[in-house]
Amino acid sequence: MSQVFSEETHRNLLSRIPHCTGRQVSEWLRTVEEGPSLVRFEEKVSWLRGEHDLSYGHAKAIIHEYDLRRAARKLL
Repeated sequence: MSQVFSEETHRNLLSRIPHCTGRQVSEWLRTVEEGPSLVRFEEKVSWLRGEHDLSYGHAKAIIHEYDLRRAARKLL
């Protein structure tokens, strides 16, 4: 997992996702969880963009947040 944005930029993008997409971040994270088992970050971003017509920045922010939360679950 790589840092794709500064923490501030990442948080700003996440806060705008519901307004721009009409769906909450939690819904997008569930979509990623239920999607295909892709390994590489860019593969996930491409799938999300192609399947759901998201901007590149929003797709990257969603996948980055998904990876952060998944990594945090592994630590518990």
